[in-house]
Amino acid sequence: MSFVRHIVVGAIAGAAATSALNIATYTDIAVRGRGESDVPSKMVKNIAEAAGLGALASDDETTQHRRSGIGALMGYADGLGVGAVYGVLRPALRGVPVLLAAVAAGAAAMALSDIAIAQSGASDSRTWAAADWAADAIPHLVYGLALALSFDALDR
Repeated sequence: MSFVRHIVVGAIAGAAATSALNIATYTDIAVRGRGESDVPSKMVKNIAEAAGLGALASDDETTQHRRSGIGALMGYADGLGVGAVYGVLRPALRGVPVLLAAVAAGAAAMALSDIAIAQSGASDSRTWAAADWAADAIPHLVYGLALALSFDALDR
């Protein structure tokens, strides 16, 4: 399989994995009755303010909806991007067991999003409770497993 094909297959697997992450997240919301996180839209607002993009920094309802949509799109970009990188790396690491590759991919996706969240000032993970960490880690582990399995299935 060519380098470009690995990127494309990885991104496709990343899309499937992002869907799995969203299903895990919304299942948690439904089971526990918790609200959706406002952290992605806070991150967009903080980045917009830092960049001087007043159009995304105001607090009117339409702008809040835009930030929510942009925050979700950033999550998809994260998921597809990690998938594309996985697609490049996985063929060279065929000796790594799929479960270990899955955990590494999920951890990478989680780190990428959590670092961006922390750097933007949208949240401070040092203040998170165990339930907050679980609500973040479990869907990312589901993401990693779905990514690894999807990539392997598509790479055959």
